[in-house]
Amino acid sequence: MFHLILGLPWLVVVSRFILPLPWIWPAKALVAGVLLIASQHLVFNRISSGSIFAPEYPRPLIIAFNFLFGATVLLAVFQIALDLLSLIPLLLNGDFPVVPPAVRYVMGTAAILLAAVGVAHAVRIPPLKNVDIAIKDLPQAFDGYRLLQLTDLHLSRLFPVSWAEAVVKKANELKTDLIVVTGDFIDGHLEKRRTDIAPLARLQAPDGIFAIPGNHEYYFGYDDWIEHDASLGMRMLTNEHAVIERGADRIVIAGVTDLAAFGRTMPNPDLTAALNGAPAEAPVILLDHQPRMAAKTAKRGVALQLSGHTHGGMVLGLDRLVARANGGFVSGLYQVGGMQLYVNNGTALWPGFALRLGRPSELTVFTLRRRA
Repeated sequence: MFHLILGLPWLVVVSRFILPLPWIWPAKALVAGVLLIASQHLVFNRISSGSIFAPEYPRPLIIAFNFLFGATVLLAVFQIALDLLSLIPLLLNGDFPVVPPAVRYVMGTAAILLAAVGVAHAVRIPPLKNVDIAIKDLPQAFDGYRLLQLTDLHLSRLFPVSWAEAVVKKANELKTDLIVVTGDFIDGHLEKRRTDIAPLARLQAPDGIFAIPGNHEYYFGYDDWIEHDASLGMRMLTNEHAVIERGADRIVIAGVTDLAAFGRTMPNPDLTAALNGAPAEAPVILLDHQPRMAAKTAKRGVALQLSGHTHGGMVLGLDRLVARANGGFVSGLYQVGGMQLYVNNGTALWPGFALRLGRPSELTVFTLRRRA
């Protein structure tokens, strides 16, 4: 059923865009066939690795599949919009208008260009984004404290070791006090991704590197990945917290496991356990991969929650659908009761839909400010 749904944009493009074109049949069949293969690229992911999330074939082919699939989806949207506009003269005059081929060529060109831009933005080294966070009664020693959030790295054949090395180099050059990684490190099993994730061992920050699992860790050997990530010098906060001290002043960095744990044998997310023993006067910064429990978390006195998972919705318009599946949270800073929630667009995104339009990737540096 999943693959049939992915084929619906292709069906729209073939029936409403390609067939009416004044082309010879072999040309129409060739274009339709290429787009059909691209629309089912997740099948090739499954064949290559046993999972739709982890393509194990050359990076240029992954990029080509995403480009062609993205162009197909965009063209289907344009075609549906054109058909809806065509209903106006149909209702007024009783005739469905004939669309000149030139209109279809403009639509096709626009879809191709947008898909190319979207894929290029998806696979690039993310730009820096600075966010100031005012926290009530933040200890004076932490006024100006800087932390970097990485999230949804999805290290894979699409985001390989060379990409990871570039991200780590850029991250270290920012010289933040702390680095946090809020889940979805990889797509693939440990034996496939060991080299790709190795550069993360070179992340450096004076107060350390803290991390939590995302849902994708559960798809590819949770226990193996938690142990391996810790061996890279990261402290995995699996329903735990750490206390950062500046003299007598303190803040708490807490982390929970992912909601994907439910129904599995791994520890379920447990905020009570994560905060157990934390100093009561210290502001809490919570790492939680998915944002959809933020309304409940806000009632627990957390000052700031950092999440990812949504990839910012990837494309303007599509982000509204992604928000509905994530408690209404999809991108940027939210005020949830007395808590601030930041939903990161992601350092990367999963290789199955590598397209970004209006929702750029980001290396996010938070500067904490004291609010009386």
